[in-house]
Amino acid sequence: MEKSAKIYIAGHHGLVGGVVGQNLQEKGYTNLTGRSHKELDLLDGVAVKDFFDQERPEYVILAAAHVGGIMANSTYRADFIYKNLQIQQNVIGESFRHGVKKLLFLGSTCIYPRDAQQPMKEDALLTSPLEYTNEPYAIAKIAGLKMCESFNLQYGTNYIAVMPTNLYGPNDNFDLERSHVLPAMIRKIHLAKCLNEGDWENIRYDLDMRPVEGINGESRTEEILAVLKSYGISKDGVELWGTGTPLREFLWSEEMADASVFIMEHVDFKDTYRPGTKEIRNCHINIGTGKEISIADLAHLIVKETGYKGSITFNPEKPDGTMRKLTDVTKLHELGWHHKIDIEEGVHKMYQWYLEYKEHTRYGNSYRSQGRRHRKPLLAHEYAGMSQTVH
Repeated sequence: MEKSAKIYIAGHHGLVGGVVGQNLQEKGYTNLTGRSHKELDLLDGVAVKDFFDQERPEYVILAAAHVGGIMANSTYRADFIYKNLQIQQNVIGESFRHGVKKLLFLGSTCIYPRDAQQPMKEDALLTSPLEYTNEPYAIAKIAGLKMCESFNLQYGTNYIAVMPTNLYGPNDNFDLERSHVLPAMIRKIHLAKCLNEGDWENIRYDLDMRPVEGINGESRTEEILAVLKSYGISKDGVELWGTGTPLREFLWSEEMADASVFIMEHVDFKDTYRPGTKEIRNCHINIGTGKEISIADLAHLIVKETGYKGSITFNPEKPDGTMRKLTDVTKLHELGWHHKIDIEEGVHKMYQWYLEYKEHTRYGNSYRSQGRRHRKPLLAHEYAGMSQTVH
């Protein structure tokens, strides 16, 4: 990619999109563009067309998606399939109609079959039934992946799909109902620690920043205790879903960004399958560490990091999800990229970010004690003084 080429990052305020923009900027790219959800609803096909007509991006990184954890996937099934199909169709379709040179589509390793052979190679896709809890999301993401593959085969485009493993990192979603497992566990254990220590200032501040079912820092103490208890959080312990035995792989989001930019710079569609292959399929690329940890061990790692003194219990009546999902990252390694941050370092960085984010928001210019309002701190590529505009 040329350093001055216009690059559109769909979902640039998200967990991946934000750090992709930062990584691009650090590598010298100077013409990034994006829009917030308020400025551009990617579910609106007319609005997406108008955006592409106006901006004419040369490269597109499709990091926007409707995502969430087991609870959200189980409850809001229609939202997960409908919204993701619409986003993908609109962005990939307009990329084709506007002659985009290269597109990177973010899938997810959670769309592999529930009983896929471990570790999962790229060709495990569609070999057996999907995990029920996230089946609608998985079907939507598989459709996006196959859309990229099919455009490449029919029209000679250069759209590459990547399959990141479970991601975590700066700007993650800590919503107790809708977030992924690791940030949800960090917040639950942090709040239980505060309850255990009687630290109501930080409990109320946490709820001011991220209200739970309408309960915020101004709510009555009994209301706060009741809503936290409904999510398994009390001063005596934390209850987590499932048995704690499932194994998961986690990748620091900034490393996902680095891998994504590496692929945009160095990998083309023709590099994703063996020369001479007759039936070209499963051309996506797994992005992960190739290492795993049990949910129970992850919980105890977070307990150690936070200094929480209470108990951790698991509720086996709640779903575990898939028991094991570990990526085979052979293809990624052969293409030339390897991870550097393991889970122990990542959990430390994540919790420090969580605490520092709170302090930045509490004492920085964005915090107003009257009304206790806050806004999200600017991402690095938004305050670095560069010439590009990333909305």
